[in-house]
Amino acid sequence: MKLGFIGLGNMAKAMLGGMLSKGLVTPQQVIGSCKTKETAAKVQEELGIRTTLDNREAAQEADILILAIKPQFFTEVIPQIKDLVREDTLVISIAAGKTIAFIEEQFGRPIKLIRCMPNVAALVGESCTSVSANERVTVEQLEQALLLINSFGKAIEVPERLIDAVVGVSGSSPAYVFVFIEAMADAAVAAGMPRKQAYEFAAQAVLGSAKMVLETGMHPATLKDMVCSPGGTTIAAVKVLEQKGMRAAVMDAMEACIEKSRSL
Repeated sequence: MKLGFIGLGNMAKAMLGGMLSKGLVTPQQVIGSCKTKETAAKVQEELGIRTTLDNREAAQEADILILAIKPQFFTEVIPQIKDLVREDTLVISIAAGKTIAFIEEQFGRPIKLIRCMPNVAALVGESCTSVSANERVTVEQLEQALLLINSFGKAIEVPERLIDAVVGVSGSSPAYVFVFIEAMADAAVAAGMPRKQAYEFAAQAVLGSAKMVLETGMHPATLKDMVCSPGGTTIAAVKVLEQKGMRAAVMDAMEACIEKSRSL
């Protein structure tokens, strides 16, 4: 198998890092294209893959071709490569806002296409990535794609109509969590804790809470109630969060994110 990447930014490198570390591909099986000689040299040195400045070269060689470019570059890049992608090549897009129908239209012919939405946690092997395939993708190709995507986190199949919701709840949501961690740490600093220690406590609390949701299978409300002792410190804090409209603020933020994704 030959794996091709068009675009070698942070997300592409995170994805590649997972695939290489899990032994799903070797550096010799990967070719990646990018815009600058500096990026090409840096990625080649870091990951050992072959790099090129020619998108056509990556497209022509790939059995699986990953479009890891920003949405605004699709109309520039796809015309360069559309006649070089073989009929049996699986194309995977990670761009927000560019639908399967749009990408197929840009190619101007039937292609095997998967649209997925990873998030920045791929950098630490903990992305939650949606996967939506068109009808031309075979069962074997879908299984192979899921295997590759699971190497840098968790892959979940969803219908394409839910991808904008995925952007809101997963693709963009690490930023919401970072803001929450920063706010908790700021409060701890105000109470006298050194900032580095405050970030460690806040981040570990979020990590542990997320693991409890995933590993116990219990409803978040039930887990919250477990922490809220009668007349205790936690319920006093939760009361303030409710008074300040935390739930509504998060939901409103996600709605804005989802609407923006739909408009891209």
